[in-house]
Amino acid sequence: MLTALFKTMRPRQWTKNVFIFAALVFDKQLFIVDSFLRTLAGFALFCLISSSVYIFNDLADVEADRQHPEKKNRPIASGKLPVNVAWVAGILIVAVTIVLAYLLAPAFSAVVAGYFVLNLAYSKWLKHIPILDVLIISAGFVLRVGAGVTLIAVERFSPWLYIVMSLLSLFLGFGKRRAELALLAHGAGSHRKVLDGYTLPLLDQYIMIVSGTTIVAYSLYTFSAPNVPENHSMMLTIPFVVYTIFRYLYLIEVEHAGGTPEEILLSDRPFQIAMFLWAIVVIVIFYVS
Repeated sequence: MLTALFKTMRPRQWTKNVFIFAALVFDKQLFIVDSFLRTLAGFALFCLISSSVYIFNDLADVEADRQHPEKKNRPIASGKLPVNVAWVAGILIVAVTIVLAYLLAPAFSAVVAGYFVLNLAYSKWLKHIPILDVLIISAGFVLRVGAGVTLIAVERFSPWLYIVMSLLSLFLGFGKRRAELALLAHGAGSHRKVLDGYTLPLLDQYIMIVSGTTIVAYSLYTFSAPNVPENHSMMLTIPFVVYTIFRYLYLIEVEHAGGTPEEILLSDRPFQIAMFLWAIVVIVIFYVS
């Protein structure tokens, strides 16, 4: 049962919470021990609150998941994790996380609570509304960045990163919807109601718009943000961002992947190499040069 609960918490999706480190890295505080430990603690708490969201989401979708070709194997849908146990675990995780988040930083606890409430509303109502469903997913990523800002005293963090994060998460969100629609074909609406509001050509247009604007926004950040080096060396990171976006497009269009972006991050080697090189170049530019 504990194994089933841990699986329901979806530890693989904790990779999304790395965006909480954005403020730490881009405010040049990565090697300040106190700031790093506070952000690390915030990352752990955000993993817990996001896991509670997955538990409640699976509880809300249990009947629909049982009709899905892949989601029917989830612990709650398959019966491996009893519904009453899932309810108790979810409530306890939320209570403990909110208390610990407040002890870490009151503002951080407010962001954590806001993220939880927003995602409950998403699970209950908002995920059924086309476009708004992806906007809510995007808001979750922006809140992760904002959570990192509340944990440290930022001095050089650029608001441009909020814009880039918003566009990038929209890109991933629409890409996920496209992959789901392509996988489920004509029966998509019976598995996820919101997919009735999308078509592949429409999603392709959305993806084209947000992918292009993401590249433009990131490029503008690299030479116009107040905290970047004056020699414009951050522009050297643009090719890595362009490649990762193009690689993701290739995976959803050609390889028919992308239904779970975190799986791509954990399994696609070219994608991992590009992200690793981007991170190395950013650290060298900010902390060495």
